[in-house]
Amino acid sequence: AHNIPVNATWSRIGVTVAGGNGYGGALNQFYYLRGFLADDDQTLIVADWNNNRIVEWQVGASEGKVIAGGNGQGSRLDQVVFATDVLLDSITNSVIICEDRNRRVVRWSRNPGTMQGEILLDDIFCEGLAIDEERNLYVTDILESEVRRYALGSKNGTLVAGGHRRGIGKNQFNNPASLFVDRQQTVYVSDKENHRVMKWEKGATEGVVVAGNNGDGNTLKQLSYAGGLFVDSIGTVYVTDIRNHRVMRWPKGAQQGTVIVGGNGEGDAADQLARPASISFDKRGNLFVFDSGNQRIQRFSIEDTN
Repeated sequence: AHNIPVNATWSRIGVTVAGGNGYGGALNQFYYLRGFLADDDQTLIVADWNNNRIVEWQVGASEGKVIAGGNGQGSRLDQVVFATDVLLDSITNSVIICEDRNRRVVRWSRNPGTMQGEILLDDIFCEGLAIDEERNLYVTDILESEVRRYALGSKNGTLVAGGHRRGIGKNQFNNPASLFVDRQQTVYVSDKENHRVMKWEKGATEGVVVAGNNGDGNTLKQLSYAGGLFVDSIGTVYVTDIRNHRVMRWPKGAQQGTVIVGGNGEGDAADQLARPASISFDKRGNLFVFDSGNQRIQRFSIEDTN
């Protein structure tokens, strides 16, 4: 868990640490990246969606290297097609990937010489992934509008959120996208087209709103497409507000959020974002944002809170 100070602030000026070279298939480009993560050693692991590959970028490198896929479209085990999210399993030194086109979740070792992945789950229209400290895997299924938990290696999942078709009820989602799970196995879901973030305690039959849910808009009480999601150790929610081109911070119990980066209109300046789709924090609390309209990952450094 990340211990981010309650009074933390971030530089409003982003630095491009990956991509930023337009849309394309070169190793210094992305083509509709979806999920990504910032590893503790300043490595970014990126689901490069339309390039059908997972790419590892050292922060500050001029290009990335392919660690999974990159072999075109298809359902072979050496292919990764339209990966929507990726997570790191440090115990096995592998990456776990959800592929929506192949409707499967796969694991690829990061050891040198790995040529293909292994299937963990199939027949699932997955969008987001998370893993808890007991090594349970959580997967959002956008067709079923639900989140399921799987013991790693098992194909039998337990419903932990949603599962009541698409809708706006407290037990429903409308395009559940990003996912976060805390130490208590509480599940947080960015409910994209309901413009809110929902929190489901372990065993709950419905969720609680923790951000948004005031319609589609641009006030501090609203979100316009809830995107990438992160929750710190005290329950503060960080979410990309995609169509408002900003990242919001909602303290636990708050009725409205604050803008921590972006919010200066859609654009490609260092203080602007364009449809920010996903976020990650490193262990120091630096914020990384995938800025989808600019096909770049921006780092916003945490500022000294003393």
